[in-house]
Amino acid sequence: MINENFQKLPGAYLFAEIAQKVKAFKAENPEMEVISLGIGDVTQPLAPAVVEALHKAADEMAVAATFRGYGPERGYDFLREAIVANDFRARGIDIEADEVFVSDGAKSDTGNFQELLGADVCIAVTDPVYPVYVDSNVMGGRAGELGEDGRWSNVEYLPCTAENSFVPEFPTKHVDVIYLCYPNNPTGTTLTKEQLKRWVDYALEHDALIFYDAAYEAYIQSEDVPHSIYEIPGAKACAVEFHSYSKTAGFTGIRCGYTVVPKALRVNLNPLWNRRQSTKFNGTSYLSQRAAEAIYTLEGKKQIRATIDYYMENARRMREALVGMGFTVYGGTDAPYLWVRVLEGTTSWGFFDKMLHEAQVVCTPGVGFGPAGEGYVRLTAFGQHEATAKALERIKKLG
Repeated sequence: MINENFQKLPGAYLFAEIAQKVKAFKAENPEMEVISLGIGDVTQPLAPAVVEALHKAADEMAVAATFRGYGPERGYDFLREAIVANDFRARGIDIEADEVFVSDGAKSDTGNFQELLGADVCIAVTDPVYPVYVDSNVMGGRAGELGEDGRWSNVEYLPCTAENSFVPEFPTKHVDVIYLCYPNNPTGTTLTKEQLKRWVDYALEHDALIFYDAAYEAYIQSEDVPHSIYEIPGAKACAVEFHSYSKTAGFTGIRCGYTVVPKALRVNLNPLWNRRQSTKFNGTSYLSQRAAEAIYTLEGKKQIRATIDYYMENARRMREALVGMGFTVYGGTDAPYLWVRVLEGTTSWGFFDKMLHEAQVVCTPGVGFGPAGEGYVRLTAFGQHEATAKALERIKKLG
């Protein structure tokens, strides 16, 4: 006997399906150079301060007196205290170190945190949406059945479209948990402080919990866009926040992030998440945590900012070029993602195929993020400048 909920999941995970298609194309066309603007993996090397910290930590592991074995499940004090000081108190937010849980990344925690939810909990997600939020709840047995329209029967979808400026409307029925990701993956759009405040007020009034994914907050350029939901009064009573170093500091191969579970939550999830982590997670590696700590040094901050600026310059060039080609483009100003309307008469997957086969450029079909994503593709700004420029030239020739 196996968990029947896994059998409800359609096909492969979105990015695994893309990888399979690209692999097959490369096998059939080994002479062609394929440029990826699809999966959001980084290309710039680790910051020198991070590399230095990794070397130092590795040297410590080679000496008996400084060797480290199992670490604390919540994370080492040195990193949690650095997180509190730099990511929160520096912004006037009162977060304590025992409310921070270091992990191997936001993807793991956003997927695993649903284990704390009851089977009958009703979740709401923006549409389009990062697939992990929905798929993990399918695995947990609370999504219902998948309809022909691509929606799960027990999931409340909050469409984010050009018509509503990609700002989701409130649910039409009571929901228990609301997933929000800002800056948004995949659309690259954001909420202002006033718009986010309305969601916090809604959650407090309707006894809902917000799961807030802030994985891309380091890319925010606009002053009125919050870096943390805890900038909003009352949020510590209704929100859990997820952070990642993957895109902030190029840690996609290092693996480190953290989750904030406030003790002020109306449902006391902090000890429950600690119990879950203590049972099913042996902690993030010492090397990864020392590397993450280096991000918060003076030199580390400068170096990380330079890398983020590199990617955002990519985004600026991409947006400018695509608009010049006649495409309708959203995002790319406070996030490393661009949400691009496909050519008229083409579907998301149809445009994916056209890009791959005619331009040898990989994008991500918008419909893979939810029904409201049909008619769009997501492009990422994580490539190298030269490769991105070449990809844009190829797209320009598509016609």
